[in-house]
Amino acid sequence: MSDLAAVAAAFGQLLHAAGVPVTPERSARFARSVVLAEAETTSCLYWVGRATLLSGPEHVDVYDRVFRQVFSGLVDPADHRGDPNAPPPAHVRPGDEQGTSSGRTHDGDGVGGGAPSAAFGDGGGTEDDGDEELVPLGTASGTERLADTDFAELTEAELLALRVLMVRLEVALPPRVGRRTRRHPHGGAMDVRATLRRSHRTAGDPVDHVRRRRRTRPRRLVVLLDISGSMEPYARAYVQFLHGAVVAARAEVFTFATRLTRLTRVLRVRDPQVALRAAAARAPDWQGGTRIGEAVRAFNDGWGRRGLARGAVVLVVSDGWERDDPAILAEQMARLGRLAHRVIWVNPRRADERYEPLVGGMAAALPHCDAFVSGHSLAALDEVLAELATG
Repeated sequence: MSDLAAVAAAFGQLLHAAGVPVTPERSARFARSVVLAEAETTSCLYWVGRATLLSGPEHVDVYDRVFRQVFSGLVDPADHRGDPNAPPPAHVRPGDEQGTSSGRTHDGDGVGGGAPSAAFGDGGGTEDDGDEELVPLGTASGTERLADTDFAELTEAELLALRVLMVRLEVALPPRVGRRTRRHPHGGAMDVRATLRRSHRTAGDPVDHVRRRRRTRPRRLVVLLDISGSMEPYARAYVQFLHGAVVAARAEVFTFATRLTRLTRVLRVRDPQVALRAAAARAPDWQGGTRIGEAVRAFNDGWGRRGLARGAVVLVVSDGWERDDPAILAEQMARLGRLAHRVIWVNPRRADERYEPLVGGMAAALPHCDAFVSGHSLAALDEVLAELATG
């Protein structure tokens, strides 16, 4: 598959983050082995990964958990060593009829000793137990479940698996016409100096006109992320998403709860683990109270009016629960709206059909926003990305 290298690298990073000493060389060996072994089922993929990525039996448990989270999104409740109802140990391949020396047999009920569970298509007690479901590499069977699940309902391991999917999201921003020009055959202005120089080739007759047009470049993306207590589950997911946006789209990221903190520099680190740890340490008011108006004022005074927000697309991620006077937020959002090209407000509470923006802060800010979306899950991020690309 075309994304085999990316999947192998991302899987290796997740294992490394979980404590398994996986190196880039081992990830590359895993990708090559998948091709050589023609691993078309999750069972075969499991054993290829276990043979190439692990260096000892002490990492099997962690490998099992990460593999299930990435390639099935399920956790087997019988995954405990010594459970009499668990499947055979690690040295018994899925589908083998013989169990351990104690006479335990494989009934296909789950994953034991590092073997893939029935969720991968290994068992189920029917006559077709030996027919495994073919799962293309790069598409996990639990992808749909993770994509549609609210960020607040995801576990730490599921958020870790979600990072692999977020890496594939591309942030496209509307173009902005700059002041500088460049040569273009369909430009609206003539480059007189270049045209006269070129006329020397035709005895001074300017038959070949050189034209120029203004350059275009993507608009700047500025993100104000609420990390207060009510937004903490969503803030963790958005920090993961914004790490890729900072690296790929040169976005500017600020977090706020009781104060405004700039995280752009720490999120520019290529290693996502290092970047996320540094971001958590940089924001001292994580899970604190909410002062949205004062945070937007600090951004407008310190960065916005100095050029960072001029012509930019500003993304505000918050539930709008304001502790201070909502009038302050309304005034500062009006200032921000005059500076920015577009202001998009992401409120995860909007995913509820019964939600109405009646909270003081949300009601004060909404008249100054160009778009209002939920962004509560990976699937809902598509709507956010679509609004970012709207000119």
